[in-house]
Amino acid sequence: MLDKEFDQEIQKAGEKGKELLEKFEGKARDLKGWLSHFITLLAIGASLYHLFYAYFHPFFALDHRAIHWGFMSSLIFLLYPFSKKISPKKRPSLFDLAFWLVSIGICLWIFINSYDIMNRAGRFLDVDIIMGTILILLVLEAARRSTGWPVPVVAIFFLLYALLGPYLPEFLIHKGYSIKRISTYLALSTDGVFGVPLGVSANFIFLFILYGAILQKSGAGKFFTDLAFSLTGWTRGGPAKAAVVSSCFFGMISGSSVANTVTTGSFTIPLMKKTGYPPHFAGAVEASASTMGQIMPPIMGAAAFLMAEFLGIPYIKVCIAAAIPAVLSFFAIFMQVHFKAVLMGIKGIPRADLPSLKATLWGGWHHLISITLLVYFLILNFSPERAVFWAILATILCSYLRKHTRMAPKDILEAFKQGAVGSVEVAAACAAAGIIIGCITMTGLGLKFSSLIVDLSGGTLLLALPFTMIACLALGMGVPTTAQYIIISALVAPALIQLGVVAIAAHLFIFYFGTRADITPPVALAAYAGAGIAGSNPMKTGVTAFQLGIAGYIVPFMFIYGPELLIIGPAHKVILATLTATFGVYCLAAGVQNCLFIKTTFYERILLLITSFLLIKPGLITDLAGITLFGIVYLSQRLRQRKKRMEEATNTF
Repeated sequence: MLDKEFDQEIQKAGEKGKELLEKFEGKARDLKGWLSHFITLLAIGASLYHLFYAYFHPFFALDHRAIHWGFMSSLIFLLYPFSKKISPKKRPSLFDLAFWLVSIGICLWIFINSYDIMNRAGRFLDVDIIMGTILILLVLEAARRSTGWPVPVVAIFFLLYALLGPYLPEFLIHKGYSIKRISTYLALSTDGVFGVPLGVSANFIFLFILYGAILQKSGAGKFFTDLAFSLTGWTRGGPAKAAVVSSCFFGMISGSSVANTVTTGSFTIPLMKKTGYPPHFAGAVEASASTMGQIMPPIMGAAAFLMAEFLGIPYIKVCIAAAIPAVLSFFAIFMQVHFKAVLMGIKGIPRADLPSLKATLWGGWHHLISITLLVYFLILNFSPERAVFWAILATILCSYLRKHTRMAPKDILEAFKQGAVGSVEVAAACAAAGIIIGCITMTGLGLKFSSLIVDLSGGTLLLALPFTMIACLALGMGVPTTAQYIIISALVAPALIQLGVVAIAAHLFIFYFGTRADITPPVALAAYAGAGIAGSNPMKTGVTAFQLGIAGYIVPFMFIYGPELLIIGPAHKVILATLTATFGVYCLAAGVQNCLFIKTTFYERILLLITSFLLIKPGLITDLAGITLFGIVYLSQRLRQRKKRMEEATNTF
């Protein structure tokens, strides 16, 4: 399809991508021999258990969550070293084995004695206090190993807040709790470590990550990439558009913006550079589009499942509400890529060098069956875990419809292993976040913090929203999206709701800005990964990724003030809001990239940006004003374009 020199560049990009993935996400050991086989058996056992539970539901919540954490903590303590500098790289140390055995022992003890533990709540024995305290310490250590320092540091801060309540400033003061009370409440109930976050990890997130691993193993990733290139690769700026579309598809089967960037970017970034895009722009396109994958239904980021649980609504309703904002955000990147191509005169790839759409669909249409089935069952109000159970089964069975995608037993088991290992970081973040949520609940900090937000903003939503945005971005730069969402939603969402925001809009607002951290300088991990593959300046790539993802920073404000974008309200209002918002995003993309039909003048660019904000804001008067301003820019661009063509024709003669 492409020349040998470019094939070599693709190969180099793939190798660089593996290095970057190891740097940003590769904290785990690469075990060999019997240790590797043991981890494989443990991970496969975890996957089989979660599939078994999804269908039969044989245990109560505390029992199931204890088993889930037993599997997850085992993988963490055996795979993730205490320290990269002093711990063995090829085998667990004695400390690792001790942590593993103690964690397994406590989880089994909780599972065996769960009935008695729940019955003696409030009059706990000494053994309960000891087990609870050790469990909390182990959870903090597991989170530190798998996700880094930020999550456990935040959890320790909240533990100290619960412990030192009487000694705090007046606006934060509370009666304080003893170690006995804190340890038993957080470790031996369904309100702390084994609370809602870990419950969502055990019931939903693990299975969806497993589903993504099976989809990838069945060849769905290549199918979606080929489909994106066959649909858009031939158009102006086709490689960059294909990167946006393929990242959208791949984002549905990848839970990580960095992993998405290096996986699809290893091919798309060199291709964008080859067709004329600057290296920093190519890396930024992939990073920005990959980050958006977490907000695209039907398989969104892990926090979306928590959102459904916190709001007490079916997951499909979260998907429906998130659909229009997600499409608007992707459309903004897609159009910016288009306008950049127009500005630079970049053409598409010849159709002969692209995968055939007919051949791609014929060879991979069966990959769409399980996704369609998943959506269908969710619409029928199946629980997410039951819906994804059938989707997983359908993926495996449908792989046999084509010889080249047929999954051998070895492939299935490998996918089971990847799914389980891929779940441990989210599980650790959820367990540690359970400690945070438990402390917030015990101390009433959520109500105090919400009151503080309302007071600081003077009861004005326009001031409260930027406070929330900054908090989300700041926390998201060091804390995984899932943990960030849990913390901010507990502290800030009640304040936004108190100020009149629709509950699901408040939670989506927090979710959106949690995902933005990966392309927000100075800590923009996805952008830095893209820069590594592109060979560009990391900060310049990060700033460009921020620019490309600008709609993702504006759309949340749009649906706060116009909940019609969340499909809330009469159909005609939803349609009108969607059309004007789409047009506004189109103008925003043109203004940001300084091009519509030709390069804009300073005044045209300013008018386009003003137009975008007028159209983005709901209201008939602002819509009419925006359309009028766009008409002025349109006429100006067409007249200048016509004049330019006439001058070129004259010069030719």
